[in-house]
Amino acid sequence: MAKVLTSKEENYSQWYNDLVVKADLAENSAVRGCMVIKPYGYAIWEKMQQVLDKMFKETGHQNAYFPLFIPKSFFSKEASHVDGFAKECAVVTHYRLKNSEDGKSVIVDPDAKLEEELIIRPTSETIIWNTYKGWIQSYRDLPLLINQWANVVRWEMRTRLFLRTAEFLWQEGHTAHATAQEAQEETKRMLEVYEEFAQNTMAVPVIKGVKTENERFAGAIETYCIEALMQDGKALQAGTSHFLGQNFAKAFDVQFANKEGKLDYVWATSWGVSTRLIGALIMAHSDNDGLVLPPKLAPIQVVIVPIYKSEEELNRISTVANKLKKELEKKNISVKYDNRDTQRPGFKFAEYELKGVPVRIAIGARDLEYNTVEVARRDTKEKETLSLVDLDAKIEHLLENIQNNIYQKAVDFRDSNITKVDSYQEFKNTLDNKPGFVLAHWDGTSETELKIKEETKATIRCIPLDNKLEDGICIYSGKPSKQRVLFARAY
Repeated sequence: MAKVLTSKEENYSQWYNDLVVKADLAENSAVRGCMVIKPYGYAIWEKMQQVLDKMFKETGHQNAYFPLFIPKSFFSKEASHVDGFAKECAVVTHYRLKNSEDGKSVIVDPDAKLEEELIIRPTSETIIWNTYKGWIQSYRDLPLLINQWANVVRWEMRTRLFLRTAEFLWQEGHTAHATAQEAQEETKRMLEVYEEFAQNTMAVPVIKGVKTENERFAGAIETYCIEALMQDGKALQAGTSHFLGQNFAKAFDVQFANKEGKLDYVWATSWGVSTRLIGALIMAHSDNDGLVLPPKLAPIQVVIVPIYKSEEELNRISTVANKLKKELEKKNISVKYDNRDTQRPGFKFAEYELKGVPVRIAIGARDLEYNTVEVARRDTKEKETLSLVDLDAKIEHLLENIQNNIYQKAVDFRDSNITKVDSYQEFKNTLDNKPGFVLAHWDGTSETELKIKEETKATIRCIPLDNKLEDGICIYSGKPSKQRVLFARAY
């Protein structure tokens, strides 16, 4: 297989686009701004779904599904929410088409205008809280812990596969609670679920924090997030969890009778991650030869490639390969035995390297004489000859080692690209010459935050939750500051 990727060093953006397409993850569709997620890319999303869905259910949540269409009037009930999404909404105005007068095309029937326009959901708070009004009457109905796996539409003019598309897939949790404390605990609990998933499953280290008022979710009292660092030094928001207070409950009149028999508004949260995580996975780990997938999310964890000269050799190799495949599958390891006769072994090696398969096993006729195989790992590209005896256990251990190594490599990269600065000039120099996270003092005002963003294109990614109080001077205004915040240029 010929070299198919632009190098990261030459053009990081093109490298990313090449990799998404060449590794068969996704492609642009006929609908501007939308993507087709191909089977290999969707298999990664399915693995993400499986792990997250289990984690959600272990914390007491149930799945449900709500309509794709939301009456426009619902968005008018929570002012800050509609203001946050107004410019991104796709609107349905008519319900019928008809043939044109010349019969050569179809047109929108002007007589089929909807009485009230419908918004294709950019997020589901409004339709869900309108529904919860009928589900919640008493404290006995609380907490209500619901998650939805769905698609959403947010109109985007400048798109990039997985990272920013007009339509994308996600999950959104929406919960209702009797007290503010319970809702705040839920908000933080789900942030910890996202952190655990990112680090233990995706092998992506993240920093937990709270968003500034400017960066907060529209309609939220507080927004918590996990921030990851990509290999080009840009940050990527990998998940958010929002404490919504009683804003949506009051907007949709969702009240309950508490234990004292008095009516009160419920307290709310929402939280979500999307197919943007696939973009994070690619940019955090991959190299100039293709994807580097952590074993826990690789659709194919082990590929076996036969090397043979005759049908008789292939038959002998296949007997060993199929036996090994069954042994590995008993350990819940996904295995592909690629005995296609249409491609040579070298092509297959390059193909599976491009697709990020963690472990490749090559078996030749001579290997069988010595009862050995050649094992290559994708993360380090190291090869070794291993005995077939107890090979399934060795491969299981190797996959764990690869998962841990990929994570540690990402941690080392992240930690070496966090820079503390104490002046605005140092701040700008760091952004331009050593991209990454920048820890700097900020005076806490929206005005200063917006000025820094306008002048440098860097945003406050979060106020880290593990921040220690530290007296200092704001790098921009010179006013007093009590702690450093995390800045970066971001996707």
